[in-house]
Amino acid sequence: MQTFYLTDTGKIRDHNEDSVIILENNSNEYILAVADGMGGHKAGEVASAIAINHLTEEFYRLETIGTKENAIDWLRNIVTEINNKIFEYTRENPDSKGMGTTFVCAIKTPNYLLYGNIGDSSGYVIKNKKLHKVTKDHTLVNLLVSTGELTEEEAKYHPRRNVLMRALGANNPIDIDIFDVDTNISGIFLCSDGLTNMLTDEQIEKVLDSNLTLKEILEKLIRKANARGGNDNISIAYLKKESGDV
Repeated sequence: MQTFYLTDTGKIRDHNEDSVIILENNSNEYILAVADGMGGHKAGEVASAIAINHLTEEFYRLETIGTKENAIDWLRNIVTEINNKIFEYTRENPDSKGMGTTFVCAIKTPNYLLYGNIGDSSGYVIKNKKLHKVTKDHTLVNLLVSTGELTEEEAKYHPRRNVLMRALGANNPIDIDIFDVDTNISGIFLCSDGLTNMLTDEQIEKVLDSNLTLKEILEKLIRKANARGGNDNISIAYLKKESGDV
């Protein structure tokens, strides 16, 4: 496996509220995660850091994440614990009231692949050089599309397209959508909406298919997103399978 992750403040924001990580243990198990904090001066970066730091600590407590059923239960528990930590922080720090974070992750083991998400950070698989979105955004416009009140084209430019219906720190109790994914893929690609709001899937695919290192690919994607406006923080986690990898 090759892996790389990167985050960038973008061109408009004065600080970065995203957190991103790729973890690996001795059992050939991987977790990739992106958290896009919200709340601005209300410490969105704290919420995203709580999410990624807690995930990291709990992952490294395990020798193995176990079966698919173990992994699903573990992920649901982790998300509940993160949510509780964020609410506890806001109780102790009233100025941070209103902070929260999206969360998208992928758990890859030799036997299965799971994705989980809360909010509008995106999880894709790469197959036949194409991006295939696995996760579903928890946004107001996505809800309106699902009920037929908006078309997908109208949703792209809707003034309230960034309004979240679900986020860590905003809903209690919280629930994470979990997807059981076919392992016959060539890569895992997670990102915050700072990338997908600036670049189309086709533009991202073109860079992914270039003859560059993973670091160079992610740097190029961030440069392109910034060149198109860079109106949000940009974070990417990328795992690429090599020949012979399971």
